[in-house]
Amino acid sequence: MASTSTESVAEAQSQAPAVISSLYIEQPPKLKGRQRMLAGLKRISSSQSVIRLNTTRSRGYSGNGKGSVSCMSLQSTQSLGTPSLGTTFTQELSAGYSTAPTSAATTPGIQIPLFDERARVRYLSSLDGKTSAAVPTDYRPTTRSGLTPGIAEVNEDYFSRPVAKPEKKARDFNFWRDLPSELKMEVLTYLKPRAIVRCSLVSKSWHKMCFDGQLWSILDTADFYQDIPADALVKIITSAGPFVRDLNLRGCVQLRERWHAKGLSDACTNLENFSLEGCRIDRSSIHNFLYSNTRLVHVNLSGLAGATNFSMKIIAANCPKLEHLNVSWCNNIDARGLKKVVEACPLLKDLRAGEVRGWDDLDLMQDLFVHNSLERLILMNCDSLTDESLTTLIEGKDSEVDFLSGRAIVPPRKLKHLDLTRCRGISDQGLRALVNNIPEIEGLQLSKCRGVMDSTLTDLLPTTPMLSHLDLEELEDLTNEVLLSLATSPCAKHLRHLSVSYCEHLGDTGMIPLLKSCTDIRSLEMDNTRISDLVLAEAAAMMRQRAPRTIIQGKHDFLKPATGLRLVAYDCQNVTWTGVREVLSRNAEVFVTTHTTELPALDKRHKTGSAAASTSEVDLPPSCPPTPPRIHITRTTSYPSSIIALKCFYTYQPTVEEHTKRVLRGDFVSARRLERKWAEFMIAQEEAGAAGAGGRRRRRRAREARMMHADEAAEEAGGLGGTGVGGGRRRRARSGGCAVM
Repeated sequence: MASTSTESVAEAQSQAPAVISSLYIEQPPKLKGRQRMLAGLKRISSSQSVIRLNTTRSRGYSGNGKGSVSCMSLQSTQSLGTPSLGTTFTQELSAGYSTAPTSAATTPGIQIPLFDERARVRYLSSLDGKTSAAVPTDYRPTTRSGLTPGIAEVNEDYFSRPVAKPEKKARDFNFWRDLPSELKMEVLTYLKPRAIVRCSLVSKSWHKMCFDGQLWSILDTADFYQDIPADALVKIITSAGPFVRDLNLRGCVQLRERWHAKGLSDACTNLENFSLEGCRIDRSSIHNFLYSNTRLVHVNLSGLAGATNFSMKIIAANCPKLEHLNVSWCNNIDARGLKKVVEACPLLKDLRAGEVRGWDDLDLMQDLFVHNSLERLILMNCDSLTDESLTTLIEGKDSEVDFLSGRAIVPPRKLKHLDLTRCRGISDQGLRALVNNIPEIEGLQLSKCRGVMDSTLTDLLPTTPMLSHLDLEELEDLTNEVLLSLATSPCAKHLRHLSVSYCEHLGDTGMIPLLKSCTDIRSLEMDNTRISDLVLAEAAAMMRQRAPRTIIQGKHDFLKPATGLRLVAYDCQNVTWTGVREVLSRNAEVFVTTHTTELPALDKRHKTGSAAASTSEVDLPPSCPPTPPRIHITRTTSYPSSIIALKCFYTYQPTVEEHTKRVLRGDFVSARRLERKWAEFMIAQEEAGAAGAGGRRRRRRAREARMMHADEAAEEAGGLGGTGVGGGRRRRARSGGCAVM
């Protein structure tokens, strides 16, 4: 029986390749969809080794070392009641089927079938050049994906080895090229316009990017209008036209012959702020800009001869949102054009019309009174403005009058800034209409208006609690009563700027109380007045109290103060070098304070010097003197945080300017040295004048004064050389000179 079984096994092995080849030649068509799923379930249920599995879910072969359904034919099946086959599967490249054992005693009367057609032969996939166990590669058909039919694709074979993947080369990274366009634009916004124009020369892509309209939403040429060429400016305007919101071409005279370039005057269609001040532009280009932009809020046509009343008509028809209009020094615009703008633009807040004719039109003033929307009105050098028109602007026509006070009962005006400089038609009577009618006024300029009296200003100033800028230059009839009224008015705490230049009746009596009350003043112009050194000393004391000093403990590098007050006091007869020195001394005033702190005394024990007792401590003998207490010295320095910028007599001014430069850069030592040297020089000059040449100068001035007195007496007597003191004497020729110097 053993020989028979051996022969049958040999015959089965010889016939296996032929059976396998015929099996794979007649392969059934590939199933899809539902049929494929049912066939898989049938194959799983038909396997005899499924009973040994503890789970009901079929698993594919994975490279984790565990057995799977596809390799159960290589394991022993003791649960099926079949005897053990021993270790007959020693050849890895066998046909893949069970063979009979070599010993007959182990398998009595049992023959293993050659091939079970119902069982489906399954092979492992060949990955990385590896072949499946026990099946030759020649008998294994493949599919398009390189896998054996019927075998699920696996991630890794049991016998495969990991292969190192080739490293990918680093991709070439260009920071600016790979940066998003939005971030590129954001980076370029930090550059100045001149730098952006220079960057456009780098390449074509940079040229396109630098002239993108997103960079030019605000085009203000006030800082570089002299440096940018006309071609570049035209290209910027034409390329960024729809993006531009604010266009300021102030002083761009290079565009004189480029306004008719292709699309220049029609490029900008979304402007909100528009300024052509100082440009040389014709009338048609102005009209094109005004026609193309209906969202204008701010229009500045100051000094343009091409701006006419027809331009005002275009603004009234196309720009209902207008709030600011500047037509100062436009000779071809008068009150008729402004009247159309006032009627069509109810939001008008700022009107600047210096040197514009026609302000005696009461209808225009009545329209401004009815709207009551103006916050700033600039009428400098308007000779046509009269007392009647100003009264109509403030109180209106035929308004109800209060019988007790005699004032018109009208709502207060919203004016915050009123400039009536050089309005020669204004007198004290017209300015009285401002009393109690402009409570929100912050800036009032009445310089060079003739006939303004103290009574009008003393009644007006207490009714303006928000007043911060007051200009009273060249009002010759004012006295110290105005300054005293200003010092006691509610606006004293808010006053920042005051100009009383050429008010020759103002002096220390009114200026010193003003400096004591108006402690927040920043600019004070009082040239050609009667002030003295006391005013400069009071200003220095006021700055010492107002500005907090900077206190530094220990060493420091430098300290730079700021300018806190600007004083103008030139051509004042009573101001001498001592008052100027008082200001300089305060500017460079540095205080050094030394604080001593007593520290506890050191311990009276000392360490012995022997090696054996190097760490032991013993008390000092009673004969040794006690250890003195330690003293810690702290040095504190205080510096001025703000100084006074002074403009004084022209011979003193170079020294004052050099002293101020040194203080502003923090060099207080050299500033004090300069002040001391200058004071020594002035003292020495006065002493030298008193001894020699000064005496001759005083005698000469006394002689000239006696001669002038003699001439006046002779004129009063009725003759040139009559009975006066100097009569009968030939007068020496005298040349006129400066009475102050």
